[in-house]
Amino acid sequence: MARPMDQNIAQLDADRSVEIVLCDELAHGDALIGTIAPILRHLLANDEHSVFSDEIIARVRGMMADVARQILTELAIASGNPDNRDHTPDQIAALVESLVGHGGFLAHVHALALEWQLTERMQARLALDPVLAPLLQALIASSDPAVASGTMALLASQARFATSQRRMQLPLSELPGDLVYAALIALRGYADGAPEAQAATTQAEQAIRGRFDESRSRLGLISRIVTGMGGGATAALAITHAGVAMFLSALALASGQDRDMAVLATNEGQLARLALALRASGLKPQAIEEQFVSLHPEVALPAGFEQLGSDQAAALLTRSASYPGG
Repeated sequence: MARPMDQNIAQLDADRSVEIVLCDELAHGDALIGTIAPILRHLLANDEHSVFSDEIIARVRGMMADVARQILTELAIASGNPDNRDHTPDQIAALVESLVGHGGFLAHVHALALEWQLTERMQARLALDPVLAPLLQALIASSDPAVASGTMALLASQARFATSQRRMQLPLSELPGDLVYAALIALRGYADGAPEAQAATTQAEQAIRGRFDESRSRLGLISRIVTGMGGGATAALAITHAGVAMFLSALALASGQDRDMAVLATNEGQLARLALALRASGLKPQAIEEQFVSLHPEVALPAGFEQLGSDQAAALLTRSASYPGG
């Protein structure tokens, strides 16, 4: 039997509207968001148990270290030592510390770890393929060559994402543009104070920039495909039809949220945010209930939710917290 989203939501007083109750629940979610970055920073620096799963912490730490190794390898190549890829733990730790200090970088890596956790959960519970979802199969068969080829490129990229996540890796080429810049800032900080390294640092930066093309990244490909679907993008708001990756991007685009926040909204502590995001995306209450059955089958929408309009839901989200918070 489905449990209510929250005890407060389950016990609606006659004089309290569903909007007020959802707003209260959203404020609670905002408070949780504000604790994520400092807790993650603490856990990455200390091997202690926490409410954050060991798997998520290990994955975040692994991806951060992988990015650091890639930066150090680029620096070694630029310094004329292309075979020097055995970077010391201290070198890696110095770069990781800088990356962890960047709120947006930490939030994005955390979101990727959560996305993969959700992907594995959907595969185990609903047999949802982590790479080839029904919507992608349909798009591959499109009579439009651009759509078909773009979807094939996405499939290859999603397959690489799955492999990288299993290895706890994160290629620099898969980062959003602003976070590639953050990685370059970390590189400069690492070489700061060593004049002899400045030329190599500049060369390493140029090499990273020269190979980077955000439009060819996994998230760039998904965004282009979802945007190109126009009004048909509603189909991507059904997780069992679109798959986790496309569903999350479609939810972010349709609700006006950052994708990392959309990922976070699927977490059990952010149920009101998920309901509001789906409503702000234009989904009808019945379609939203279907997504909750897939994502949180034990959770019921609050009484009176059907009275909440899309504009009201969007307004509530606009007033809520952003991620990262610090």
